[in-house]
Amino acid sequence: MTETAPTMRQLRSLVTPEGELGLSVATVDTPQPGEHDVLVRVEAAPVNPSDLALLLAMADVSAAVSGGSADEPIVTAPIAEPVMGALTARVGRAMTVGNEGAGVVVAAGASPAAQALLGRTVGFIGGATYGEYCLASPQMCLPLPEGATAAEGASSFVNPLTALGMVETMRREGHSGLVHTAAASNLGQMLNRICLADGVPLVNIVRRPEQAQLLRDQGAVHVCDSSEPTFEADLVAALRDTTATLAFDAVGGGRLVSDILNAMEAAIVPSDAPYSRYGSDVHKQVYVYGSLDQRPIELRRRFGFAWGIGGWLLTPFLFRTAPEDLARLQRRVADELTTTFASHYTDQISLSEALDVETLRRYARQATGEKFLLRPQR
Repeated sequence: MTETAPTMRQLRSLVTPEGELGLSVATVDTPQPGEHDVLVRVEAAPVNPSDLALLLAMADVSAAVSGGSADEPIVTAPIAEPVMGALTARVGRAMTVGNEGAGVVVAAGASPAAQALLGRTVGFIGGATYGEYCLASPQMCLPLPEGATAAEGASSFVNPLTALGMVETMRREGHSGLVHTAAASNLGQMLNRICLADGVPLVNIVRRPEQAQLLRDQGAVHVCDSSEPTFEADLVAALRDTTATLAFDAVGGGRLVSDILNAMEAAIVPSDAPYSRYGSDVHKQVYVYGSLDQRPIELRRRFGFAWGIGGWLLTPFLFRTAPEDLARLQRRVADELTTTFASHYTDQISLSEALDVETLRRYARQATGEKFLLRPQR
């Protein structure tokens, strides 16, 4: 076991009974690995939308106020009363943040799987990667290729395996093509590269012309801009061309899910088909995996009765995946870490800088083209 400090700095997120978010950098005991654990010295961790949902708790960051000291900064922000009902289970609990990251395994439990990783640089899922050290399961670690840096491996789990998981889900459920929303994101760009390489028909839905151009420059064949007046017709045409009947939606609110299902039905049913009040018998499925839009999902049904809407998360997908299939997906990520699965960061920040109010407001925007990398060891 490599010598580690007895204490470490860790970012925490707290929701108070008074309806206030409190973010802090706390000094806590460094965890010690059990028999089947490894301890990673975290060198890089991405700021993903899934992390922001926990970190910011839907607080009004435009009203955030900073306090504390340079070593232990604090940020507070109000949480709207209607939002508090959804946060009851976490009120009063200072929660750790950070789904994934990368770093060096500095201590390991006695199990062979844990010992095999000692001294290796790994990407991993840990649940508390916004800290100087983090425990992880060996099964949730990806040894990085020789010479790969922690920054290159920081996003080697959530986005790559989510994108691969979407394609795997498509194949398992018997669909032949995909639709993806918020498609200009880092994840969307990865999915586009996978589908191009694997010959999977993909319809990319974006919200702005510059996002559409970004994907077209990367070889995307079908890109539909929801801000265009021709969006509905463009989407139907793309769905006719691809025969895609499975969508993954990162938006999660408003009418987009309904628009996709209606367009799928319109693409399936010929314009001269006899009228049927039940619609086509082709199953159309949308999985919601994000919540960029906090509004309720609004359905305007013109898509018959053969349809489904559900939630999709990476962790349940991984647990349902056979070990040999998971190993195959992880090998692909490792082999294509700096190509298909490369992530590019516009800003690298320390734990303290993550609680600078102006910086916080920037990464809370989740703007396309901006991605933040946390460097806990700074």
